[in-house]
Amino acid sequence: MNKKSKKQFETWLSILFIVFLQFVYLNTVFAQSFPSRPIKLVVPYPPGGVTDMIGRLVGQAMGDILEQPVIVDNRPGAGSALGADLVVKSPPDGYTILLGASSTHVLNPLLYKLSYDPVKDFTPLGLIASTPLVLVVGSQLQSNNISDVLGWLKTHPGQANFGSYGNASASHLAGELFKSMSNVSMVHVPYKGAAPALADLMAGHISLMFSDMSAFQHVKSGRLKAIAVTSFKRIDSYSDVPTLSEVAPTGSGLEGFQVAGWFALYLSANTPKAVLDKLNSALMSAMSSAEVRNKLISLGLEPGASSPEVLSNLMRVEREKWVRLISTAKIKVE
Repeated sequence: MNKKSKKQFETWLSILFIVFLQFVYLNTVFAQSFPSRPIKLVVPYPPGGVTDMIGRLVGQAMGDILEQPVIVDNRPGAGSALGADLVVKSPPDGYTILLGASSTHVLNPLLYKLSYDPVKDFTPLGLIASTPLVLVVGSQLQSNNISDVLGWLKTHPGQANFGSYGNASASHLAGELFKSMSNVSMVHVPYKGAAPALADLMAGHISLMFSDMSAFQHVKSGRLKAIAVTSFKRIDSYSDVPTLSEVAPTGSGLEGFQVAGWFALYLSANTPKAVLDKLNSALMSAMSSAEVRNKLISLGLEPGASSPEVLSNLMRVEREKWVRLISTAKIKVE
């Protein structure tokens, strides 16, 4: 490199360094003043549901900490894709947040053609809570524990079926994972929602079901038996019900069985790290509130705030698990 080229290179290097310093300075100034106006929290489901209640609860707590209102904007449609797409197209400035779920960022992209990429188009902010399913059986199985269930399934080939609250739902996928891991044969019977599936289970028309927490009202009445929950640890609201992984017989194949839906916050891609850190700090503080945690537990949820890195890793692990199962079980959305 001659002297002229070297001087030009050094000049360009100096310019790039100055631009970099300006970028760092502007982002720092922006983060220090953030937020200076209300924040929009997009909930891609209708008002009144569990996701909406989570959004309003956590949004209120974060708003109090950030000293700016966090306003819930319900944008239902296209299986939550409508709201997710709105956030993707918003400026990456931290003023528009998505309350996503495991279906929004893991399952839907594996089953539908979407306008967004769940990894490239979003910046994970942090987990809020998770909710497991519960394996429930009716009187048909005469089972009190998982060993009884497995014994019945293996001695009644061709007679076993399991219900779900919809094709490709979490309930369906949990049943398929159970089949795959324990090597039992069951026929899937999809319903249009949890209520009709539970009604048929109580009537003896199906053998078992991986249900949401609504099944516990029937467990309390004695019409169904709760065999196990699908989380790694027992849930506080039903601590007498064991986890499937803790009671799975050795060699059953069910060791390590875990299925849980989760709720988390996301920003559009390329949001400045300083803004991300400030929002995550507000989330962690909000989730440390006993009032917030108790209300989430009353909804059948397990509170569990996290860093963006933990949420990102969870998405990766969950995608790897479900992409294999969906392919092996040939699960499709009609």
